[in-house]
Amino acid sequence: MTLRAFMHRIAVLAIFSLLLSGCEKGNPLTVVKAVAVGVPSLAPFFEENSGLGRDATTVRSQPVQGSLQQGDTPGLYGGSKQPTICDVAKLERFLTDPRNHQKAQAWAGVLNIGTEEIPEYLDRLTPVLLRHDTLVKNHDYKQEKAVPYNSLLQAGISILVDEQGLPAVKCSCGNPLRPFEGDTGRISVQFEDGNKKWAGYQRESVVAVKPAPRQLARIALVDVREPARGINRPVGSTGEKDTTFNTKKRRTVPDLAGTTFARASRKLIDAGLAAGYAGQGVPSDGAKVTATDPPAGTELPFGQYVMLTVAGGGTSTSGGEAGPTATPPPPPSGAKTPPKSTPPKSGSSGPSGSSGGRPGESSSPPPSSPSGRPGASSSPPSSSTAPGSPSPEKSSSPPSPPPSTGSPPTGAPVTSSAPPPPPPATTSAPATREPPSSGPATTRPATSPPAMSEPATTEPVTSEPATTEPATDGPSSTVAA
Repeated sequence: MTLRAFMHRIAVLAIFSLLLSGCEKGNPLTVVKAVAVGVPSLAPFFEENSGLGRDATTVRSQPVQGSLQQGDTPGLYGGSKQPTICDVAKLERFLTDPRNHQKAQAWAGVLNIGTEEIPEYLDRLTPVLLRHDTLVKNHDYKQEKAVPYNSLLQAGISILVDEQGLPAVKCSCGNPLRPFEGDTGRISVQFEDGNKKWAGYQRESVVAVKPAPRQLARIALVDVREPARGINRPVGSTGEKDTTFNTKKRRTVPDLAGTTFARASRKLIDAGLAAGYAGQGVPSDGAKVTATDPPAGTELPFGQYVMLTVAGGGTSTSGGEAGPTATPPPPPSGAKTPPKSTPPKSGSSGPSGSSGGRPGESSSPPPSSPSGRPGASSSPPSSSTAPGSPSPEKSSSPPSPPPSTGSPPTGAPVTSSAPPPPPPATTSAPATREPPSSGPATTRPATSPPAMSEPATTEPVTSEPATTEPATDGPSSTVAA
């Protein structure tokens, strides 16, 4: 090779590297600090040895079908027969003590409330245990200020959630929590400061939580020690009003083909099932469901996933912005699963991680925004539809979240066992993944940079969807009540 040819090759490689670097700067990794069960915070709001909260040390993160889960997803959170995992009264006494006024101001500021509203706010929170390794925006207390940082809380950590199922407080230290605002597919998890990589950690099982579109009357939990035991916990209670249900009881997959993703998700929630999707981006509210897997009429346990194949409407990431990859295109006629994923089979594992049952019998109240409540302004601007926790009984006029893109179809849904041909792609931009030859693909616009721009190298997570196929569970002959 001549010197001239060698120099030409070096120049080409340099230009190529610069181009790649530019693309990476446009969507850098978000650095996330791992927080393991039982490891104390270095700068907590509340001393962790004071008995404010207790974590569960034996919980393994459950598999998911979609990295962004709604706060009312059936079986998203867990509980136990010993519900006193978080001493809310002690936290209230601490934050209302005049000697801790400076700390209370910083704490309340994170949640967009005044210090005088702290007791009322705490009364609306509910203690639960995480069943997934969960991304949040955490806060330390340093120099009399709340210092935010992105963190990954290990499954088994006890937290308080608000009326829309959003993580609000880490029980053991009292640190206030807000929703994770980055791209769940582009994170770099750092295990440091005593937080070693825990057993069972899997990148594809990491989730972020977005608010349910309506306030919850109760949260349906799965006992982390006895998965066949479900717990209905009224919102704002600490376990004294718990009722139980059998998570092995099966319920029927509703007919969803032809409906919007938003409506399909709500129907599944009301049935005690979870809406699953492939890829990192959540389908938009108005995306039309063309097929489900398993099909309508299949009987599944509580909290199991039903994979939805959609056409049109685009996608969004955990922060509610358009993602960098294409929406999985509808499969060829007769297929029931989105491409590039291994969706669960009939009876596949969902948030409950076990067989299922029906929660309680009272309906949820209509959504409202109490005074002092953070509400939507403190949540990431995400779509209001995703899998949610079971509403024990449909209300007479359940609220339906407005679609973010597209208009919901008005015709009656068609059978999901024989999906209609998908409509043509809704955008002219080329898809970033190669779709199957028999189905069109839609694209998502590029995302804005996530919360932190400094790339990290520890445990990077790609946008590749989870491929682990949960265990199968054949349908039952018993129709859910």
